[in-house]
Amino acid sequence: MGRDVTAKSYTRSDHTRYRRAVQRDLDALEQMLEDRSFVEDEWRTGLEIELNLVEEDLSPAMKNAEVLEHIDDMRYQTELGRFNIELNVEPRRIDGQSLLQLESALRKNLNRARDRAGDLGADIVMIGILPTLEPPEPGRSWFSENDRYRLLDEAILSARREDILIDIPGPERLRMTSDTIALEAACTSVQLHLQVRPGSFARYWNAAQVLAGPQLAVGANSPYLFGHQLMAETRTELFLQSTDLRAPELRNQDVRPLVPFGDRWINSIFDLFEENVRYYPTLLPETTEEDPFAVLDADGTPELAELRLHNGTIYRWNRPIYDVSDGRPHLRVENRVLPAGPTVVDVLANAAFFYGVAVEMVLDERPLWSRMSFEAARENFHAAARDGVESRLYWPGAGKVDWDELVLRRLLPMAQSGLERLGVATEASDRYLGIIESRAKLRVNGASWQVAATRAFERRGLDRPAALKEMLREYVGHMHANDPVHTWPVP
Repeated sequence: MGRDVTAKSYTRSDHTRYRRAVQRDLDALEQMLEDRSFVEDEWRTGLEIELNLVEEDLSPAMKNAEVLEHIDDMRYQTELGRFNIELNVEPRRIDGQSLLQLESALRKNLNRARDRAGDLGADIVMIGILPTLEPPEPGRSWFSENDRYRLLDEAILSARREDILIDIPGPERLRMTSDTIALEAACTSVQLHLQVRPGSFARYWNAAQVLAGPQLAVGANSPYLFGHQLMAETRTELFLQSTDLRAPELRNQDVRPLVPFGDRWINSIFDLFEENVRYYPTLLPETTEEDPFAVLDADGTPELAELRLHNGTIYRWNRPIYDVSDGRPHLRVENRVLPAGPTVVDVLANAAFFYGVAVEMVLDERPLWSRMSFEAARENFHAAARDGVESRLYWPGAGKVDWDELVLRRLLPMAQSGLERLGVATEASDRYLGIIESRAKLRVNGASWQVAATRAFERRGLDRPAALKEMLREYVGHMHANDPVHTWPVP
């Protein structure tokens, strides 16, 4: 959930100073965009994977600090929950054998981390929501030892002025309340970064919004929470509700949540950062001494730390990123739609599908977002999260279609063409897009396999908690074998 903070508490003057600093950073960003100050290189990717830690009995292992110390690798970081860690993968070009090399590197890295975690009696699981989680006790028993999480919790609960209501639909609807934002820790995702040119950013962000629904239909992996079968991708609704700083009256006024899908197609990355400043309250008012205009006048690159910190507390499913590397600024789309898992090869297949379709979509002279309403893209996102492999999605020129037909007939050819434009080796594109094709033909994703496997164990007489544990045991075995999820037999 972003960088650490230094303050133990904040005053009204901290908020006033921070507001001015964020506005100053926004003005500096506008000038940098006008002056074309950014790196023009594009089609570089980075990757973040949020992971769960489990004990030998597959219950959550509340020991991320000890595991991280033992892994001793700066690429692994803490997350909100004490049973979570995050792996950050270095940026690289998307071409040639790079995706195959990334798969190999990820497997090697995760195997090493798993061995280190095993020394402490823990294992690592890539899954959207850990199905053996039980509701947390009141208070911050789930929280990692990091002031950022405590301060975020205080800010959100202070804004709400009441406990957080969780009400998630599905075959076994779940209603509960929480006195902290702890339930956000149940949501573990894969975040795909795509570096793009400033002039292309809006087209890539719009393309990513169009793709959000199909991505979830292909990759949903979070059907269970606290023993309840809910949405195919329960994580999207849980993330929204568990961090919602709006009391019911503010929701009724359409005040924006911290986890927004969005409201419109954009024309520039500036549109999103301006919305951040205009519509979203300050949660972590940490300021620096930087004067971005003085840095620009000295031909330097400002960090825009306040603008970036503010952006880091707004959890768009496709988030704009301003960053500085080797003293030069660049822009990225951070795609946050997908859950973690089920395997490394599935993660790479999801990534190849996203990158290929996005690139091809952006180069279309009459792009898809010019032919469909933003509301249609948002409804696709919600339908795919709710229904998974049973979802039907709207597509220009086709109307409402089954997701598998959309993927097979329209999106996979686009992905193939896009990967060719990126210079991705045929061996790589065939491997990863072949996995997406098989999922669509078999109408299988991680969520549908989890439900089928759990029901199979229940038919043998196991109650729900025992069935979920046995399902997870099977899942972990296939995950570490790196078998793509469409090949997993139902036990």
